[in-house]
Amino acid sequence: MSSGCTRILYSYIVVYVMNMPVAIQFRPARFAEAGQLATMSRDFVESGLGWSWTSSRITRHIRSKDSMVLVAQSHGQIVGFAIMRFGDEEAHLDLLAVKPPYRRTGVGRRLLEWLEESALVAGVSIIHLEVRRDNKGAQRFYQSLGYRYVRQLRGYYRGRETAVCMAIDLWETRVAADQQN
Repeated sequence: MSSGCTRILYSYIVVYVMNMPVAIQFRPARFAEAGQLATMSRDFVESGLGWSWTSSRITRHIRSKDSMVLVAQSHGQIVGFAIMRFGDEEAHLDLLAVKPPYRRTGVGRRLLEWLEESALVAGVSIIHLEVRRDNKGAQRFYQSLGYRYVRQLRGYYRGRETAVCMAIDLWETRVAADQQN
């Protein structure tokens, strides 16, 4: 991300897990957490495909000025994370994973909102992502946030599974929302 901003902001929300309020902190990932994020990717995103998001690959993204690796944590434990790469005109959501007990609590939504705000600050409004064709829950999640179907890519995942490509134009979405209000 070419924004020259070095100030790191932290954000908190309270979610309910099994009817109990839980504070969630959002912050940039640390190098020491790359292994844990890679394991979450293997278990929750890449299940059945093999492991491509290794610790070293995630470390490269944490180090890169053109990527943001964001974590959500509760009581010192990472409960979700997301990785986004930023280009000059577009961004790409590479990964978003939330541990099962924290799904449907707002953690994934907040991870994505943080990254979308970062994109807008960097002057980027279009974000692309891919999701497995059979992962209807993830497709509905992204659609609920304004992402639209673009196309399908056969064999995208290790030559075995089709990807559904989705995208959003954040400026267009914001203008439409402002006009409704």
